[in-house]
Amino acid sequence: MSSQILSVAGVAGILAHLLLVGAGLVLKGLALKQRKPGARFAVMLAASACILTGLVLASDWPERAGLVFGAALFAPLLLGLVVIRENQVGVVIKKFSNRSLPAGHFIALNGEAGYQADTLPPGLHFGYWFWQFNVAKSRVTVVPQGEIALVVAAAGESIPAERILGKVVLCDNFQDARKFLLNGGEKGRQLGLLTAGTYRINPALFEIITADSAGHHDMTADQLAITRIKSDMVGIVTTLDGRPIEAGEIAGPVIPGHDNFQNAQSFIAEGGRRGLQEQVLLSGSWNLNPWFAQVEQVPMLNIPIGSVGVVISFVGLAHEDISGLAFKHGDLVHVGHKGVWVTPLYPGKHPVNTRVMRVEQVPTTNIVLNWANRTEAHHYDDKLSSITVRSRDGFAFNLDVSQIIHVGALDAPKVISRIGSMQNLVDHALQPIVGNYFRNSAQHHTVLDFLNARSERQVEASEHIRIALAAYDVQAIDTLIGDITPPAELMKTQTDRKIAEEERKTYETQEAAQRQRQELVKATALANIQQQMVDADQGVRIAELHAQSAIRSASGEAESTKLRALGESDAIRATGNAKAEAYRAGVEALGAQSYTVMQLMQTVGERGVRIVPDVSVTGSTGGNGLLDSMLGLLVKEKSDGKNAA
Repeated sequence: MSSQILSVAGVAGILAHLLLVGAGLVLKGLALKQRKPGARFAVMLAASACILTGLVLASDWPERAGLVFGAALFAPLLLGLVVIRENQVGVVIKKFSNRSLPAGHFIALNGEAGYQADTLPPGLHFGYWFWQFNVAKSRVTVVPQGEIALVVAAAGESIPAERILGKVVLCDNFQDARKFLLNGGEKGRQLGLLTAGTYRINPALFEIITADSAGHHDMTADQLAITRIKSDMVGIVTTLDGRPIEAGEIAGPVIPGHDNFQNAQSFIAEGGRRGLQEQVLLSGSWNLNPWFAQVEQVPMLNIPIGSVGVVISFVGLAHEDISGLAFKHGDLVHVGHKGVWVTPLYPGKHPVNTRVMRVEQVPTTNIVLNWANRTEAHHYDDKLSSITVRSRDGFAFNLDVSQIIHVGALDAPKVISRIGSMQNLVDHALQPIVGNYFRNSAQHHTVLDFLNARSERQVEASEHIRIALAAYDVQAIDTLIGDITPPAELMKTQTDRKIAEEERKTYETQEAAQRQRQELVKATALANIQQQMVDADQGVRIAELHAQSAIRSASGEAESTKLRALGESDAIRATGNAKAEAYRAGVEALGAQSYTVMQLMQTVGERGVRIVPDVSVTGSTGGNGLLDSMLGLLVKEKSDGKNAA
């Protein structure tokens, strides 16, 4: 019995020693959890006392060794040890406490049961015993380069009705939940955002929206990229939070100190207005909260060479006219005020907010406007056409006119202030001035007078229009009259008259030419007669000379002929005497008829006379033709001779 009692007492002692050591370890874990040095020392002292008491009261060394082994084995549990890695954040949930959370709160600041505001950073943490605490380990929040992250707070004060986003408070970029709640952080979407980096944020209090999770919040990854404005673009900003825009205004004024809308809290604190903003964003990269500001990129305003831009601002400081008393048809203001700016924009690119300003480009080179069926590249004269006028003699005809104008750079604001735009200048000033002048001028002249004195009408028109446009601060360089289209019936009459005149002139010319031709013929005939007279006179003289020469030649020739005749007569006489003697001898020898026939035959033979013709025409079928005839002739002569005898 006594042995049983001793054994029970031994077990109880061992358990008591274990409890003392365990209590000491628990107290040690509690001491390590304390933030205040004094409390930590006191608790640590009590823990050490418990552990030492348990070890000292142990009956023997084996029991002490067992106590040390058991303490080492269960130390993590007894110390409430929690290990948080480098890429983790520990979210503490307290299971029970002697204090409850206030109504409407679920994040504990003073040790109440529930989610704790403080998270556990990387390292060893004591005092978080499993029976009282649950430590959830979540990954740190990483925002990549070129992106932003948005924050939604699950707890905090209510956002005022005039705003839609929670204000920015000092909380180390939402890493210190306790400061967020104590400094008046508001529940809901936050003005503040997270830029590129790594953050240890309590997920029980804050929901972080990154590009990877944007789809779960009805957003796109592009909305969570930093805003980049290109070099030749300008960003027009519309804010979604702030005070309402004042009555009569169309955009919020320029607010200083918000770092191009990146510091949304400063913007709101300085009285920034919700809606379209006068201020624009220039080229660069900007960390903008898409819940706070939306940006529209538009090209910069380009003023080409040869033009200026007249700014008509609908925002800015109060309107103050500086045009002076002499300028009565409009008003001008300084740059930055509402109205037409007195200083124009010169050629180049300008970051102008075209949503709150209108820029009227005015050419500073000469502008040609045509009242005709053609237009220039500027198209100001698209609505202009030929001017129909009526002459003094009642004829209507069309007139083409070209007007050259010039607007100086410093006069451009006056022109726009007076009439609104260059198109209005053409439609409401130039068109009636030019058109009415030519209509009135034509009534004082006939069509023909107008046509014949075209240059004079042009000079008069140029002077009149120059004076009229000077009142609009526009220089009239020149007025040119182009094609004139007279009425068809008048042109037909004039054409007929002109044709008749030309025909008359032709006839007169022909008549004059005929007279000239007659005079030429007379002159030619006279010249010919004179030439003939000269020729005749010369002929007479030549004839006289010829006659004298002929006389002399005839005298010589007569003498020569005489002499030649005497010689020939002597020769003939001698020849005749010789022939007579020969004939006489032949007749005596052959007879007269026979000798004659012989002479005849000799002559025929010498001269080649054909005796037999190709065709013989005789009265008989025989005979020798000519030979028979000659023989017949001889017979006849002899017969005649006998008869005569």
